[in-house]
Amino acid sequence: MALFEPHRPAEHDELMGSDAATRALSVTVVENDFVNGVYEKLASVYDFTFGPTLHAGRVQAIQRMDIGRGDQVLEVGVGTGINAGLYPRDCTVTGIDLSSSMLEKARDRIARKGIRNVRLLEMDAADIKFGDCTFDIVYAPYLVSVVPDPVAVAREMSRVCKPGGRIIILNHFRSANPLFASIERTISPFTVHIGFAADLDLPGFLAQAELKPVSIEKVNIPRIWSLVTCIKE
Repeated sequence: MALFEPHRPAEHDELMGSDAATRALSVTVVENDFVNGVYEKLASVYDFTFGPTLHAGRVQAIQRMDIGRGDQVLEVGVGTGINAGLYPRDCTVTGIDLSSSMLEKARDRIARKGIRNVRLLEMDAADIKFGDCTFDIVYAPYLVSVVPDPVAVAREMSRVCKPGGRIIILNHFRSANPLFASIERTISPFTVHIGFAADLDLPGFLAQAELKPVSIEKVNIPRIWSLVTCIKE
């Protein structure tokens, strides 16, 4: 299987169709205070529970970024800074997160490892405090399925990305299999308590965010996580 897989035409029609552009993305409704509370609780155990199991996807996402010397990278939802050591040292990384406890862990990690090309800021992903077309690469790892408005976050990511830059989204999305999708809808109100909504609809999300992916790859084991790569036009 190729490392970088372009869409088949049928997939593109499904992702960008009129139905996808209007349908509900998830049965789960969350608010910023709820999300912040979840991750405040997870901060002390996140690296142990989600570190090794989701690491392969993180590595593959960095590869897809094709980071060049001097590139400006924005990581949206930096969490405990678990990705910090994966970036080349000749780029500049800005990591933002809403959780102060997560950012405290990230600062400790960066100081301990002597990483000097990553800065951390407390910020809402749906209201990114940077100007238009600021970053070469904008990356959201394991984030969009738990924020209150994933479309608003994706649009903000696109806004701050330079034309021709990469928008990378690594996340779990609802299965295309009707049986699995039904199960995910049922459990989604409960999975948000461990950090993600299980039933976020990928075609609807991409259509409503007006993102046009150049590749969608399944990552991690089991392969229920998707790595979505978009190029800003």
